[in-house]
Amino acid sequence: MRTGMKGLLSLFCGAAFLAGPPLLSGAGLPYPVVDTGQTRCFGDRGPIPCPAPGEPLSGQDAQFEGAQPSYKDLGDGVVEDEVTGLEWVQARGPLVSWQEAMDGAKDCRVGGHRDWRLPGVKALVSLIDYRGRSGDSAGDSVPYLDTHFFGFAFGDTASGARLIDAQDWSSTPDLSPTMGGDRSVFGVNFIDGRVKSYPRWDRRSGEPKKLHARYVRGNPAYGRNDFEPRKDGTVLDKATGLDWARDDSGRGMDWPQALAFAREADARRYLGHDDWRLPDAKELQTLVDYRRAPDVTDSPAIDPLFHCTAITDEAGRKDWPWYWTSTTHLDNLGAVYVCFGRAMGFVRPPDGGRGSWLDVHGAGAVRSDPKTGSASRWPQGRGPQGDAVRVDNYVRLVRGGGVKAVEGQQHPAPLAGRSPARPSMAPWQPSGRGSRPEAFQKPPEEAIHACQGRQPGDLVTLTTPRGDLVDCRCQEKQGLLFAVPLNR
Repeated sequence: MRTGMKGLLSLFCGAAFLAGPPLLSGAGLPYPVVDTGQTRCFGDRGPIPCPAPGEPLSGQDAQFEGAQPSYKDLGDGVVEDEVTGLEWVQARGPLVSWQEAMDGAKDCRVGGHRDWRLPGVKALVSLIDYRGRSGDSAGDSVPYLDTHFFGFAFGDTASGARLIDAQDWSSTPDLSPTMGGDRSVFGVNFIDGRVKSYPRWDRRSGEPKKLHARYVRGNPAYGRNDFEPRKDGTVLDKATGLDWARDDSGRGMDWPQALAFAREADARRYLGHDDWRLPDAKELQTLVDYRRAPDVTDSPAIDPLFHCTAITDEAGRKDWPWYWTSTTHLDNLGAVYVCFGRAMGFVRPPDGGRGSWLDVHGAGAVRSDPKTGSASRWPQGRGPQGDAVRVDNYVRLVRGGGVKAVEGQQHPAPLAGRSPARPSMAPWQPSGRGSRPEAFQKPPEEAIHACQGRQPGDLVTLTTPRGDLVDCRCQEKQGLLFAVPLNR
């Protein structure tokens, strides 16, 4: 089996011409953080107009702009990330075991290069586009990945897999066993936007678990922090340019309160600064130290230069918190958090016996929680692994990094370096007075889907193939009811 898989990996990594090593960008930083892509603001029920500075719910991801994603197709099966300096294999590789993924890198010859490697989890996270969302079908889903540049495939439901079973391995092992004993490795699910630790072996079949592998080259310093503690109580990461508060909030709070915590820190010039913000999902994940874990180092998964408040987790053990980000998770309209302690879940045995609380996804996992409400609504967690729900998570503030405050865009344009996945909405806008009937073109499926069960004139929110949310009104033309943007 192993020989056959190496053959598949060789086909996936076919040869082409040789090019020079990629150059660093991101203002010369070795670990530049790529923006999440979010340009809309959200409440806990859907999109909202971005609040004015100082107003409740202001300070969201969309109201700050970092280094925008920018990719270049090199034409030889390689995609260059012009922000990070990383080069990626463009094609979607086969499903392989983690060991096969690790071993296959040395045989990869895409672009004529011989220095491919399996990426660390921080490099994989740089590719996440937080405008994605998973739906009930591939047609109702938008990957958390720019599929204009990268090959992608959903889980093969015809073969019994779930739609979301299309995760990518990283080279980053989880130091702690998960699910009560599994040897695991961190990976990214570009269908549901989560970062989790995945077992190397399938418990039911006893066979190696198989995920996808996408190789990377260039900028070997990517993902390595370079911390410098300062006398004012901040810690500068010279690799990312981000300046962090050494201490956390010291208490848990819901998401609106977390945004308010950052605003209040500004107002009182916390640590002598007035430009604090709640970090976005990618910024906060840069702080994770995957060489540390509660069950191995008796510490949170972060450099000891930072102070983390100790808590007691769902299993009654000493642990460390999850921390809010400013990023909304469009799958459930919760907010993204990063686990610096155990990623707890309530797991029942296959025989239906009594369940228990376990670390199901590892310290360093990235998941999401409801923005408001009471955790008591979910006494045994939610989702397939019973992810614990806390609602009251902690805060660590950030500033700097070349990020600037902007007004959230209500109808964002595509980011630079991208081309639309499908034609824009313009070709199916209603014809003007005097236009010929044959000028009408059938609208895209998502425009028709948005108005199913609706009446002409109803207001709806349409999700574009790229994951942007657009306010629309349902209109009937030539027997079709479809959504037309309000700004058209």
